[in-house]
Amino acid sequence: MAGFEGFELNISQENTDNFVNKLNFQENPQFTLSSSDEEIYAIYEMSQQIGIKLSSISTSLHWTYSLTSEDEKIRQKGIDVVERMIDAGSILHVDTVLVVPGLVNEKVSYMEAYKRSLDAFKKLRTKAEQNNIYIGIENVWNKFLLSPIEMRNFIDEIGSEYVKCYFDVGNVLQYSYPEYWIEVLGKYIKKVHVKDYDISIGNISGFKPLLQGDVDWAKVMKALRSVGYDDFITAELVPYKTTPEMLALDTSRHMDEIFKL
Repeated sequence: MAGFEGFELNISQENTDNFVNKLNFQENPQFTLSSSDEEIYAIYEMSQQIGIKLSSISTSLHWTYSLTSEDEKIRQKGIDVVERMIDAGSILHVDTVLVVPGLVNEKVSYMEAYKRSLDAFKKLRTKAEQNNIYIGIENVWNKFLLSPIEMRNFIDEIGSEYVKCYFDVGNVLQYSYPEYWIEVLGKYIKKVHVKDYDISIGNISGFKPLLQGDVDWAKVMKALRSVGYDDFITAELVPYKTTPEMLALDTSRHMDEIFKL
């Protein structure tokens, strides 16, 4: 597997259109909300045969089913998505599910988002604890939880050892510095995503393969080591338009170099 020790599965839903899909991540339609337990277990068996670990489960569905939506039915659907992710995680023997905590927009104020998101995670924490699976709250471009101190305090308010941060290095760079987030969050970080970002572009097209943007990887690695981080670092990248399989090989080499810093 190009030298990778593990990979993250992404659970999707057929015919879902949202903000993240514009990045063309090419989500796997074989792992969906409607997948049976037997179909999910078959994925686990395949990973065992290949000899590669399953690190976590992510999803872009919370851009569609936001935990902070003004529509209560949509918020409940977002909670249902997390619960299904946790159930799938138990079958797949992963220890973490990634969750976008909600969105602030012209219809949802910051205060409303904070309250609704906090309520959702307080409901979900019991499910996480019962299954020994962590919920990793990701820092994303959602106009919400915009500082590491706020992220840390929000997690403290949820009040569960099974709710942590899923820290994305590239997502921070447009408005902050990833090494400072790592310093503040420390042991609150359960998993890490990596991608690069070109600040000069300044929009969603600025996300780049590793070593092609403005992330100071030496500072990032120093910060991760200083807080004792010792878990998966997962590359979250858009496939090349031509020979997309080359992305895995290139990313593996790039990560080897980054880890040496």
